[in-house]
Amino acid sequence: MSDTPKFEVIDRRKMKAEEEQSSQHAADKAAEVAAEVPTAPAESSSGPRLVVNEGRKDSGAAEPTAVVAEGEPELPPAPSAQESKEQKAAYDASSQRLEDLLRAQNPAVGAQPPVGFEHLVQQFYVSAMIQMGAGTQEGQRPRVDILGARTTIDLLGVLAEKTKGNLTEAEDRTLQTVLFEARMAFMELTSMINLQAMQPPAPPPPGKK
Repeated sequence: MSDTPKFEVIDRRKMKAEEEQSSQHAADKAAEVAAEVPTAPAESSSGPRLVVNEGRKDSGAAEPTAVVAEGEPELPPAPSAQESKEQKAAYDASSQRLEDLLRAQNPAVGAQPPVGFEHLVQQFYVSAMIQMGAGTQEGQRPRVDILGARTTIDLLGVLAEKTKGNLTEAEDRTLQTVLFEARMAFMELTSMINLQAMQPPAPPPPGKK
């Protein structure tokens, strides 16, 4: 989008040159361009930005758009509504082919239920509990990722905050219950960690120094 002002400036100069066809006017125009060149480096040190800045000076209406475009991080442009619609249709078709293939190999498997909000909440909850050591097989020492669990629980909190007022009663009850249980498990685990840290080290066995 930043190229549009640049093309307009070039076309406007060509139109003026064709209409007036005056050598004196061409000389004045060259002098104006030469006068603008020294001031451009003070605003931007890179070559491409000089062209954009020049377009901003000639077209005041395009200035806010150009400034926002330069200030934004380097991200790909958002897809259009038509592109998103076409991609969604292609994704659904690909997913359906996968499901048909799985059912052909195992006819006993029925159609998978559609993914809903409760599946997202359960995924976060299961991840948090596993990070806190749940699901460890008997006889094995649980592996705890307490910082990862805290991040997952905080993500549940963000989800609850951002979806406030947009959930059904059942969805909100599920989210609040899961968030409550995950936070309680986190507090119990951190309490155990604090107690273990406060305990003095065990004395060495007799006969060893």
